Amino acid sequence: MSEPSWRCTALRSNVDVIPVQPRHIHLIAACGMGMGSLAGMLKASGYQVTGSDQHIYPPMSTQLQAWGIPLYNGFRPEHLAPRPDLVIVGNAVSRDNPEAVVTQQAGIPVLSFPQALAHFFIRERHSIVVAGTHGKSTTTALIAWVLQAAGYDPGFFVGAVMRNVDGTFGLGQGAHFVVEGDEYDSAYFDKGPKFMHYRPCTGVLTSLEFDHADIYRDLAHVREAFARFVQLLPADGCLIACHDAPHVRDLLRTVPITAAIQTYGLEPGAQWQAVAWQAEPSGSCVTVQYRGQEFGTFSSALYGPHNVQNVLATVAVAHRLGLSPAQIAAGLSSYAHIKRRCEVRGVVRGITILDDFAHHPTAVRVTLEGVRQAYPGSRLWAVFEPRTATSRRAVFQQEYAQAFGLADRVLIAEVFRGDQFAPAERFSPGVLVASLRAQGLGAWFVPQTEAIITQLCHEAQPADVIVIMSNGGFDNIHQRLMTALEQPPASQLVEPSE
Repeated sequence: MSEPSWRCTALRSNVDVIPVQPRHIHLIAACGMGMGSLAGMLKASGYQVTGSDQHIYPPMSTQLQAWGIPLYNGFRPEHLAPRPDLVIVGNAVSRDNPEAVVTQQAGIPVLSFPQALAHFFIRERHSIVVAGTHGKSTTTALIAWVLQAAGYDPGFFVGAVMRNVDGTFGLGQGAHFVVEGDEYDSAYFDKGPKFMHYRPCTGVLTSLEFDHADIYRDLAHVREAFARFVQLLPADGCLIACHDAPHVRDLLRTVPITAAIQTYGLEPGAQWQAVAWQAEPSGSCVTVQYRGQEFGTFSSALYGPHNVQNVLATVAVAHRLGLSPAQIAAGLSSYAHIKRRCEVRGVVRGITILDDFAHHPTAVRVTLEGVRQAYPGSRLWAVFEPRTATSRRAVFQQEYAQAFGLADRVLIAEVFRGDQFAPAERFSPGVLVASLRAQGLGAWFVPQTEAIITQLCHEAQPADVIVIMSNGGFDNIHQRLMTALEQPPASQLVEPSE
């Protein structure tokens, strides 16, 4: 295979060189979920930690304060005085960042976020890396919790808040470390995917689709990254791969992989297969076969076929690491899921408000499928904010029309900072609304958050379910909507926006 265009390179010789006993570690752009959690891990490990960011806001700002980590507002050279022993740079930081410039000029050792996570916390532990376009956070959290419930005391790092531990990480003292393997790039001096640094012994590949249009040219470019990931696994390692994902199957057929391979899925041909699954009041119950023989029946608080796949991946990993079916079942049944994945934010006037991270068309579709399963018979509203670098582009214009077709009513907000893209390249809410209306659905482009709240307050009815989908804060729409719904309904209806 030819060397990919994103091969990791270091601008300076002291990248990857770490002081033998660093004491003071400074993080540039410390308020993101990943960087903030890393700061917490370092602080809990006994290091002196400082951080800076230009957008300081809860929940990470208050969490860093609770951990006793000084957080500087903005990026200034004086934030590196006294001189730290090591600087960790987030991937949102450019090479002309004032603190990055001073770091380079002063010759301070510097690492990207994934380099630091691997050095300080993965090291020689058995690394379980969960990669894929979809399902990474959920599957990582599931595996981490099942291992913890079984007494394995793993270290773990998840890109979302686990309800079981009310956090995103655990240091653990056991032999295993479970980490969400993101395919996004690492730093301005480290342009490869984060998962290239995580030294997998056991790998999970949940899916493979085009995403991150600001990083990857096309599906072939994404595939190239995941091909490199599966080839990181050693000969005595294992790849747990989703059989239901066509591009994953193609990768397994065409890329030489030295590790053992186990497949999982709902479709025939998977080694780990869900031969039966059904909705329960508290979630789902899944009967699993391994190589044609019944392995066990497992219950979890998760809904939808995509989460059945996540459970299967967890069962396969746990079995590989020596857990019994009874141990796996105990962990799965006590799993409380992660925040912002169909999280119930409240029920007001009989209307359920859900918060979900979905932004890719596939994630939108499977999320709505799961909500249909969880709330049969309810009228389903989908409220979407195009906010990611990919969802703000026109690349998935047609795919969104299919994904949102599972809802009864659809409200599309204004494209977040849409002026950063030329009109021809920008996702069009109006075109999507027209496509959905052609399917017979009620759909509206409602640019302003306040107008969305007003329309929902006037038109939502008891037993309706409102799924609000965004990878950002969405102007605190969830709490604002619940507050508005608690008010007496207005006597006059407002004509919906076109």
